[in-house]
Amino acid sequence: MIACLDVHYRGATAAAACVLFENWTDAEPAQVIVERMEPPAQYEPGKFYKRELPCLLKVLERAKEPLAAVIVDGYVWLGGPEKPGLGAYLHKALGGAVPVIGVAKSRFRGAGSAETIFRGGSRRPLYVSAVGIDPLAAAERIRSMHGPFRIPTLLNRADRLSRRA
Repeated sequence: MIACLDVHYRGATAAAACVLFENWTDAEPAQVIVERMEPPAQYEPGKFYKRELPCLLKVLERAKEPLAAVIVDGYVWLGGPEKPGLGAYLHKALGGAVPVIGVAKSRFRGAGSAETIFRGGSRRPLYVSAVGIDPLAAAERIRSMHGPFRIPTLLNRADRLSRRA
C-alpha cells in the first residue's frame, strides 16, 4: 500500500488523515483513516516535525497493510542530509524501511535538492523530495498520480479529510 498523509490543526485539536491506495495511478483509495487528537507539542519555528510527526505516526498505526511508500505534505530535506525535514524524521521513525516522499506546494529556499514538477495545466510547480527512493523516480511517481490538477487526487483527499475532521 501507498499512504498519503496530512495533518490539520484547529484550536487545541489536530486531525491526521491517511489515504491508502495500491497503485500510483489509482483514482480511489483502498482505505481511509482519520484520527482526531490533541497536538502533542506547540509549534516551534524550525522544529515543525515535533508537532506533526506524532500525529502522522498515530494515524499510520491503524494501517494494517505493509507500506510500499508514504507521501507527506512538505519536505523530506530542508537543505541536505544535515538538515532533515518532516519526511526524513518520519523515515527514521519508521525504521528506515519505508520510502518517504515529500510533496510541497511552495518553494523552501534551503531545500535546493527538491525536484520541480508540473501537473495538469498548472504553471505553479510542486516540489518533490525523497528518502529511501531515488528523488527523480519519486518525482515521476507523483507526476503519474491520478488527477487533472496540480495536486494529485488522493493527496488532495488526505488534505480535505484532515481539514473536515
